[in-house]
Amino acid sequence: MTNDDFESDLAELSSAEDFLDYFNIDYDPKIVQVNRLHILQRFHDYLAQVDALPEGAEALWALHAQRLAAAYQDFVVSDARTEKVFRVFHMHEPKTASVPLSDLLGQIPRAAGI
Repeated sequence: MTNDDFESDLAELSSAEDFLDYFNIDYDPKIVQVNRLHILQRFHDYLAQVDALPEGAEALWALHAQRLAAAYQDFVVSDARTEKVFRVFHMHEPKTASVPLSDLLGQIPRAAGI
């Protein structure tokens, strides 16, 4: 396999199951069904941590397989809420602000004679 073949293969994968099958990773369909997007996002995040990709298609395949297996395993032993993969899980609760009614009334133009 060449690097171009590997890139072409990757471009054709569309589901978490496709990726797991391509990289020969055994998986529980129930875990993938619930966490598919989280697994793929974590896989992407793990790949982004790599400073330099290895040379050669076999080395690239092995790196991707290892990172995908690690991403899948994260959700075997944990869950999406605990892992907090997506930004929405990192958002803080909305803050409550109080504005006195007198401040609001002070901004309303007064009609003549009131």
